[in-house]
Amino acid sequence: MTKTETKSRTGEDVSPAEELRTAISGFVSEFKTFSTGVDAKLQKQEDRMNKLDRKTMMAGRPALASAAADDAPHQKAFGAYLRTGDDDGLRGLSLEGKAMSTTVAADGGYLVDPQTAEAIQSTLSSTASIRAIATVVNVDATSYDVLVDHTELGAGWATEVGTVDETDSPQIDRISIALHELSALPKASQRLLDDSAFDIEGWLAGRIADKFARSEADAFVNGDGVDKPRGIMSYPTVDNDVWTWGNLGYVPTGVDGGLGAADAIIDLVYALGAEYRAGAAFVMNSRTAGLVRKLKDADGRFLWSDGLAAGEPARLLGYPVLIAEDMPDAGSDTTPVAFGDFSAGYTVAERPDLRVLRDPFSAKPHVLFYATKRVGGAVSDFAAIKLLKFGTS
Repeated sequence: MTKTETKSRTGEDVSPAEELRTAISGFVSEFKTFSTGVDAKLQKQEDRMNKLDRKTMMAGRPALASAAADDAPHQKAFGAYLRTGDDDGLRGLSLEGKAMSTTVAADGGYLVDPQTAEAIQSTLSSTASIRAIATVVNVDATSYDVLVDHTELGAGWATEVGTVDETDSPQIDRISIALHELSALPKASQRLLDDSAFDIEGWLAGRIADKFARSEADAFVNGDGVDKPRGIMSYPTVDNDVWTWGNLGYVPTGVDGGLGAADAIIDLVYALGAEYRAGAAFVMNSRTAGLVRKLKDADGRFLWSDGLAAGEPARLLGYPVLIAEDMPDAGSDTTPVAFGDFSAGYTVAERPDLRVLRDPFSAKPHVLFYATKRVGGAVSDFAAIKLLKFGTS
């Protein structure tokens, strides 16, 4: 036997290379077994840590999720009140820091749960009414005051040694927006309420939102301010050339009852101050929009362009168009088109609380739900809104 040969475990002669391959193969096999055991232990430890992390996250859940959990008792109690009239769960219940701050006595109804209130507010905000482009503020009082400085504070240049003349003082106007009670009265049969599969909260939110949206949209345009918001069409109007505060300025089309040429729309846009045009929008109903979208400029191009993406408003001369069906129709000396920065020109003030009173007696076998909220609205800047008058002067 040479020096380069050795004996195997069976006594056979093997070369050093074969012995090395055998040793390496055995080491790899043992390492795989060791690695598999380590991986299993690490996976078990990771699973245990993940379980601990989930428990920690549940204990320290973000504010939004914990707020929803906090709202659950009120939502459950409110659902029981709507179905059966059982108000034991609502008595003395308060929701500090929520949109609904406290409950009220049964004779005046109970505040709806926050999820229902948010669903109603979301629907109102997305409806095609002046609310969608106006400034909306929440107040806890019976009215909301807007202070408007509609003059420029005097200013001038001064030298180091020269005398300074007294500048003009600003003129402040106070506009008080009273809040009025808006109500809805949906009804459902008691048999339907007894059905546990019936989504009473969702049904109620949809009916209330629909009624409120229609009533508000009309009031923000045509309301006279008596037990309802004051709409933009209820204010006195004057020719924009002689406009004064307290009136809405209009631009005539030059055609009695008609729109005339595209020049009238262009004149309306530039009748509005430059400081308002950046956030301005047109407001008109569908019938007027059908007339306006046919207008072309001198080169034959349409002034109207549809939105390029779903959900985007149509545009007129580059400004968005809000279709508000409560705007007046085209006619002799009517003002069916409004243009302006409504976030500056119109303010909607409302109380955040919405209450519901259950009445199972007045319309048996149906149950009435009397829902009320407080809302008001008024023009807050008369320079921010202009009207297009279908008339000669």
